[in-house]
Amino acid sequence: MHNNDRSIKQADKLLKMPGKMDRGPVDFKSHIVENEGEVMAIASHDVISVPQTMSIQAAVETMTEWGVRRLPVVDAGTRRIKGIIASGDVINFMGGGEKFRLVTVKHNGNFIAAVNESVREIMTGKVETLAISSSLALAVSTIVTKKIGGLPVVDNEGVLRGILTERDVLKVLRNQKSTLLVEDIMSKNLRATHPECTIGNVTRSMSNYRFRRLPVVSDDVLYGIITTTDIVRYLGSGKVFRELITGDAKEVMDVSVRELISGDLYTTTPEKNINEVACMMLSKNVGAMPVISDSRLIGLLTEYDLLKALMRV
Repeated sequence: MHNNDRSIKQADKLLKMPGKMDRGPVDFKSHIVENEGEVMAIASHDVISVPQTMSIQAAVETMTEWGVRRLPVVDAGTRRIKGIIASGDVINFMGGGEKFRLVTVKHNGNFIAAVNESVREIMTGKVETLAISSSLALAVSTIVTKKIGGLPVVDNEGVLRGILTERDVLKVLRNQKSTLLVEDIMSKNLRATHPECTIGNVTRSMSNYRFRRLPVVSDDVLYGIITTTDIVRYLGSGKVFRELITGDAKEVMDVSVRELISGDLYTTTPEKNINEVACMMLSKNVGAMPVISDSRLIGLLTEYDLLKALMRV
């Protein structure tokens, strides 16, 4: 077996470590007083949205330009919400899942033709939303139990009024004093990949396991982290088209993730307090931090992990 192939197989594995503790289900309402309208106090009001007729490529370019992972899709006249396109939908379309059939079946592998289809072809139509009168407790319960990173906020007519994300909630909860450490709440069952792994393989793993990010490991050393945002940016920046020769999807899917990983890598250690790390993640504008011990990757701490933990305080 080639050395590079062996490294890829070693990296593409589950890092299974027993959890340090099981704290049971979260009782959200026991920690935050239910006050009507709390959501609109912390949600983003100036929401970037797109019409159903916009092309997939234009929508991805919009996501890249504004640095967002999700775009509500609205009726151009009424601004009533019709769907949402998130980075996960783009990953699915780029080779990860059923939406890739738009490329392979409808357009016979012609990627350029497929990205010029309207965004309605890959958006998620059934959207979980919050009412403008919703409480913070309801919002966090929905985010955590349904594992949704962002929720559009609508009025009684279904008109888009704002959007609430995990990060918006974490900004509020970061000062909820906790004695928990990173090792108490970090995700320990990780699937890692290798720098030479292709976009096609990575998008399939992300879609199959509903991951937003994968640690990239080479010779048991953390090389970086590949995120759905990195892949969306690759498409939205136009770089993918500058490198295409035939326009065939295989050219896109065969690019190694080494080409997409951003230069900045922020990590943490298992003994740090979660309040400290929450503040660090917000200041660095990252959604997750690999956890390192003795130069080895032992876990991953995400905004989602922090929200679950800080709601218990």
